[in-house]
Amino acid sequence: MSYFIGIDSSTTATKALLMDAKGAVVAIGRSEYDFEAPRPLWSEQSPHLWWDATVVAVRRALEQGGVSGEAVAGIGMTGQMHGLVLLDEYGEVLRPAILWNDQRTQAECDEIRERVGAAELIAVTGNDALTGFTAPKILWVRNHEPDVFARVAHVLLPKDYVRFRLTGGYACDRAGGSGTILFDLAARDWSREVVRALDIPEQWLPPTLEGPDVTGTVSQEAAALTGLRPGTPVMGGGGDQAANAVGVGAVKPGVVAMSVGTSGVVFAAADRPVIEPQGRLHAFCHAVPGMWHLMGVMLSAAGSYKWFKDAFAPDLSYDELNDAAARAPAGSGALIFLPYLSGERTPYPDPLARGAFVGLTVRHGLGHMARAVMEGVAFGLRDSVELMAEEMELGEVRVSGGGASSDLWLRIIADVIGLPVRVVGTAESAAHGAAILAAVGAGAFGSVSEACEAAVEVGDVTEPGPDTAIYDEMHAVYRDLYPALRESFHRLSGLDS
Repeated sequence: MSYFIGIDSSTTATKALLMDAKGAVVAIGRSEYDFEAPRPLWSEQSPHLWWDATVVAVRRALEQGGVSGEAVAGIGMTGQMHGLVLLDEYGEVLRPAILWNDQRTQAECDEIRERVGAAELIAVTGNDALTGFTAPKILWVRNHEPDVFARVAHVLLPKDYVRFRLTGGYACDRAGGSGTILFDLAARDWSREVVRALDIPEQWLPPTLEGPDVTGTVSQEAAALTGLRPGTPVMGGGGDQAANAVGVGAVKPGVVAMSVGTSGVVFAAADRPVIEPQGRLHAFCHAVPGMWHLMGVMLSAAGSYKWFKDAFAPDLSYDELNDAAARAPAGSGALIFLPYLSGERTPYPDPLARGAFVGLTVRHGLGHMARAVMEGVAFGLRDSVELMAEEMELGEVRVSGGGASSDLWLRIIADVIGLPVRVVGTAESAAHGAAILAAVGAGAFGSVSEACEAAVEVGDVTEPGPDTAIYDEMHAVYRDLYPALRESFHRLSGLDS
């Protein structure tokens, strides 16, 4: 039997998922690492961490699955989006990668709007200039690190650096490329208009290919390190959210993929470019050829719950904290949590937004606060769902990520968004999606849709319940809070040292 590997280079770990030719997950290898925050609002990581972790994760997956590298017929790539990796002419890393959650580039975002034109930028790329994207990071290096900028020969995304180390070649999938805001969304390739307006040399940007396309083959050097067979094809794959959508089967128009991981993502597949006119939603190419998607992102979803547990209940297990939250009433006793711990992207593109509990009284305890965090994240997800519903018809909501493991949180999400939700996919849906794309590219399936029918595990549906009414009222208050507190958040940011 042939096997396929999906490699997911995320913010905190690299996962290598081994899948058989029928789409079943055989093994998952994992290797963890950390990222650095050298200054407030900064987030950086050494690209060497991703490659070292890839070697470990692939070997672990092969060992756990009892599979030889000779049996692997294809590899798919995925990973964190929007990061900036700069290489010199020899392929050497010039500086730590600037990550998706870095917030230093507000001035560069303003510069992009001025150079390209705010309306034209959204019309061409499908997106406003936001601090998380790749393009403003390039301008930041030019403006603040001219010695580094002068040595740049290649611009890559994080997973594409791992691709480079695997194959020795430069390439980018179109889902990931569209997340740089250097892309012509409709043409599914780099926008010469935007690239030239920003004075970025076109030769720095790699060729782009579709998710199932072969982008190169495993080199002799990489094979010796990973245990893979030299010459194994490496497919395009997709950014983590596009690959996650494949992993949960959100590959047809209107099907929604909701990821409740460190960040929170709402993703709706479309068979045409769909652009939210004000740029409050992201419009990207899908990893599925000929498909696009709308996406809303909140920067701290399950990350908010982890922060709360670590800060206020370090001695409790997640199950114990969930039990305490379940004993609190819907609405948490009129307590609201704003999950803007890392700034925000949708619907408020504000790197200076801050988290807050609003409505605390002496009646509130740990359970109320824990439930309020879950509810606040669900309110943030609802903001994206409502914006998408204005632009397209939404179908089934498929949920994955760490938050999907909590029955309570699933019920809260269903009640808050007012739609049925279904847990779908493996614990590592992005890596699974990358493996599915590899299998399609290798000819094991005739299409991505066919592969998803075979490979994606579908769970039970959680229907909205009687708490929908109270959550409608609470969400209305939630929506009033950011505009009321925005000026205070910005003033507080000026006092942060």
